[in-house]
This record gives sequence, structure tokens and C-alpha cells, in this order.
Amino acid sequence: MSDNIEQVKQEYDASQIQVLEGLEAVRKRPGMYIGSTSSSGLHHLVYEIVDNSIDEALAGFCTAIEVTIEQGDVIRVRDNGRGIPVDIQEQTGKSALEVVFTVLHAGGKFGGGGYKVSGGLHGVGASVVNALSEWLEVRVHKEGKVYQMRFARGEITEDIHVVGTTDRSGTTVRFKPDPEMFDDVVYDYEILHTRMREQAFLNGGLTIILCDEREGKEQEDTLYYQGGIREFVGWLNRHKSPVHDEVIYLSGAKGDAVAEIALQYNDGYNETLVSFANDIHTPEGGMHETGFKTALTRVINAYGQKNNIIKGEDKVSGEDVREGISAVISVKLPEAQFEGQTKQKLGNAYIRTLVDNIVSDQLATYFEEHPQAAKAILEKAMMANRAREAARKAKESVRRKTGLESGQMPDKLQDCNERDPSLCEIYIVEGDSAAGSAIQGRDSRFQAILAMWGKMLNVEKARADKIYGNDKLYPLIVALGAGIGDEFNIDKLRYHKIIIMADADVDGSHIRTLLLTFFFRYMRPLIERGYVYSAVPPLYKLQRGKQQRVAYSDEERDRISAEMRGDNPNVKVDINRFKGLGEMDPHELWETTMDPEKRSLRRITLKDAIMADQIFTVLMGEEVEPRREWIETNAKYVVNLDI
Repeated sequence: MSDNIEQVKQEYDASQIQVLEGLEAVRKRPGMYIGSTSSSGLHHLVYEIVDNSIDEALAGFCTAIEVTIEQGDVIRVRDNGRGIPVDIQEQTGKSALEVVFTVLHAGGKFGGGGYKVSGGLHGVGASVVNALSEWLEVRVHKEGKVYQMRFARGEITEDIHVVGTTDRSGTTVRFKPDPEMFDDVVYDYEILHTRMREQAFLNGGLTIILCDEREGKEQEDTLYYQGGIREFVGWLNRHKSPVHDEVIYLSGAKGDAVAEIALQYNDGYNETLVSFANDIHTPEGGMHETGFKTALTRVINAYGQKNNIIKGEDKVSGEDVREGISAVISVKLPEAQFEGQTKQKLGNAYIRTLVDNIVSDQLATYFEEHPQAAKAILEKAMMANRAREAARKAKESVRRKTGLESGQMPDKLQDCNERDPSLCEIYIVEGDSAAGSAIQGRDSRFQAILAMWGKMLNVEKARADKIYGNDKLYPLIVALGAGIGDEFNIDKLRYHKIIIMADADVDGSHIRTLLLTFFFRYMRPLIERGYVYSAVPPLYKLQRGKQQRVAYSDEERDRISAEMRGDNPNVKVDINRFKGLGEMDPHELWETTMDPEKRSLRRITLKDAIMADQIFTVLMGEEVEPRREWIETNAKYVVNLDI
């Protein structure tokens, strides 16, 4: 990072630091402040410090940020902003730097005039990171001097003092996460890379350098996107085929609020809509998304009717116009109102109007000036509309054939007796042989079995009308009872544990992947709620005399074998590999894979919807080359083929 980047000057001193309340016992309840003490909480510490630098960039005073993982998983974040104020803060009589790092809810984000717009987690960032670090050191380059202060687990160990002179400005924070607070203190470069790339996209022209200095892991990435969210959309579509050449960019402002939107359609069937408020991801949407969706539907219908492409009263729906879209919405506003502690949804009503006006005016103009792109987008929406009508007819046809309206269940389903969904689980089992063992071995009070057979439909390459009529998928849709796509209603779900039970081989992995693709694309709330699991059948059966045990990995096989031999290493232990679920008798299947007291299940989680979307597109989509590249890059990491 250059030390001589020209600084935009504005007074930023202790008068702009406002204290709302004293520091709580963060170390006693860390989950309240960073979500959890797992890997996500560990990485959240970095985000909190980086967010402070991003706020300086949003205010126009920072152009470059360095994030470094040093030896020993020490984090260093360095920026070229104005530097945290070091003068005396009036409310406390202490240095503003000390207040920022030791007092909860202290910062330049609460009406003190430091920032017009800001992210950050309720302003608790720096003090919470300090409280959860074994040690933390901050250096401020400001007004020709270098100030330093050190802490240990939130307590001051070195008061603020001048350690040198400087010709630059900015803040450098180094900290080591406290192993007493976290399950693990090893940082994952890829997790940080994903977050930093996102921040660089959202702040066009900002340079973020991510560096790993740990021995054997050395790497560095410079993330700089002059095109901002235009390039974000290009990145989202990099494995897809666009239906029009350029990314459409729209932007506008009202007062201190700014909104920008970028979008491009591809020939796929899935909607990728990613929204942010003050650089904070809003996965549950909010007013900015509502304004975008409403205006997009209105503009496309108006263009179609004006140009006599849409006849009479026919219209395309909101879902139709969003099929195959990749769009990023980024709004920056003062006093952002987020619903809930986790900031999942933006609540400021006036932002809906701002985004609606921008899309209504500018997209309509774009369509007039680019009729070829407009017609390609409209034709895609109309095709989606026709496919949706075909899906409706297919659905009604299947309902008539299966008697769905009267509640008739599929022949392949052996249901359970319990009717409370929270107590029920369904095993989706490939093959009649394995299903037969599962039916005999199950506890029929709460365990249902659905047999699947043959190769499933790859939904990544199919529209909804093909899914409703599919003889493999429709029994699953009926059995779960919650519908699919826009009709999905999780309140109607009949089982709160959906367990995929397939063999631990390549074919089993393929079946799991096809099912997970289906759930991800058409029943995503199942994964978001944590209702989807993968059963973990054992690989080996070990026997010594009448003693029998099972092993789920080669390492466990060797350990159990040694335990069974005990002090007599020459004793014979018979080791047999299970050929598949169908080879197990009902008693074995119950004891090893289905008994809640003994079984192992892997919960399928959705940590990053954008990344998951990309992986499903690469692995299951039409494009061959990205899939080959992904396999070549990741093959070296494969330990086994289980998911």
C-alpha cells in the first residue's frame, strides 16, 4: 500500500465520537456480539475491523486496505484513511482511541458527524474484537505522528503514546484471537477472500489486498474492481451464457441516499438477486429489493405492450421477468434500519421509492436505446410465462392421475404413524433392496421411507413443467407436501428431518448431488432451516468371535481393529467392507444408520448462497469447460467421495 496516497481532508476528531453505554461482559456472552464462537465468529472479528476501514472508504477518505494473516494466525488490517481520533473525548475525559477500543457502542456512527453512512455491527466492532483477542495492538498515523496503544483481553496494557513520526495517515490494527474464546483460531483464507472480494465489488475503485504469510500457505490477492457492481454481475454470470451482451447499470440519489443496480440475464432458469445496504448483505431482502422487483415487472410489461409484443391484457409476472436474471442492488443511506439483530432485511420505506424511480426511468430509457437487448429480455420472460403455464397444466394433470387433491400418497412411500412434523423423519432411499431393508428395520412410529430408483432428473437443466411430470421427482414432492418453487410453503412440510440415504460410492454421491440440486433450486428453505441431512452408513464390519463393531472410515477401522485385538496382536479380526445399503439386513441398517441413539447424520447447510449457486451451476449446468476446470483444481483435495 502506498504511503503517499493523497488524502481528502476533513476534521475527524474526538467531538465526533459519541458514547452510548459502557462495555458489557462480552467475554461472558460472545455469541450476542459475533453470532457464535465457531469459525463464523472467528472470521467475523476480521470483518468488524475491516468494516471500520470500509466506512472510511464510504466517507471518501480511504482508497486502500491491506488484510494480512501473519504467522500464528495473527490478523493485521491496515488502511490509509484519516486515522482513528486520538484527542480527548469530552464525555469520558479519555483518549478517543481508548474509548473506541474499550467502550461498547462507541464510534463515529451515532450522530457524532463522523460518517453519513456506515455499516458495522451496531458500532460494537473494535471493542468486541479487543475483548475477544488474546492481545490487540493499534497504531494510528495522524497529523505527522504515530500513536500506539496495546491491550490484552480488553484490558489496557500500554497507554496511548507517540512512537514515531510519519508522512501518511491511517490506522493499523493487529490482533490475535483468544483461544479461550473460540473453538478454533485458525483462519481460512478462502472465507476471507470471498468476503473481501464482495467488499471490493461493492466499493468500485477501492483496493483490498489480502495476504497470507503463514508458512506453507503463502499467497496474495489484489482485489480491485473499477467497474464496481457491474463487474460483480459479470462475475456471477461467468459460468453462464448471457442473453444480451452488456451488463445494464442504473444509479441515482436523493439527499444522502444513493442506490445503484446492475443486472444481466443469462439463458438459465434461476434467479440470482443479491442485495446490500451500506455494504451489509441483506439475504432476506427488504425495501430496496421490493422497489426493484416492482419496477422491473412494470417496465418490461410496459415495453411489451407499447411495442405490441404483449397482446391485450396478457402480462408476464414478477417471477417470469426474473427467470435467468443475475442482479446486484447496493444502497447506501444514513440511519439504515435493519430488521433483527442479524441485519437480514432493510426496513427504510423511502429506499423502495428511490429504487423504483431509478429502475422505472433509467431501464425504460435503456430499452428504448437498446431494442435488441430489450426484446431478448422480454422474449425470455414470455418463454418463462409459457413454461409456467405448461407447469400448471402438468401439475393439474398429475393431480388428477395421482388423486393428490384427496391426499393420496405415492405407492413408493411407507409413511410413519406420527403426524407432528417436528417429530417425523423421512429417509429417501435409492433402490428397492435398500428400501426393503429400511422399511423392515425402521421405527414406524416416526420414520417414513420413500424409495427412489433409476437416474433422477438434473433440475439444473430443466424447467418446472418437466419437474412436475417427472416420475422420479413427483412422488418426492407429494410425500413432502409443501409444493415447490413459488408455491413452496414450509408450514405444510410433513417431515422436519429429510434424510438422503445413499451408498458411500460414486453413484451414491451422484444421487445426493442431484437431490441437493433439486432442494437448493426448488425447496431452498428446507436447507436454510436445517431440515436436510445425509445419512452416514458404515464402510466396514469388524468381527472377533461374537463381538461385532462397525467403522465409518479407514482410520476408524484400524483403530477399532487394534482395540479388538487388545493385548493379543496375533488374534484374527474379520474385516468386511459393506458393498452397499442393500447388502445390510434390516437389523444392521437400523443399528448402524437409522437408530437415533447410534447413527451419524450430516446436516446440509447453506453458509453462502452465492457460492452454492455458483458450485451448482458449474457442477450441474450445461457448460463443460468450467466443470472440467473445477474438477482439475479441486481433485487434489478429495479425501473420499462422500459429501
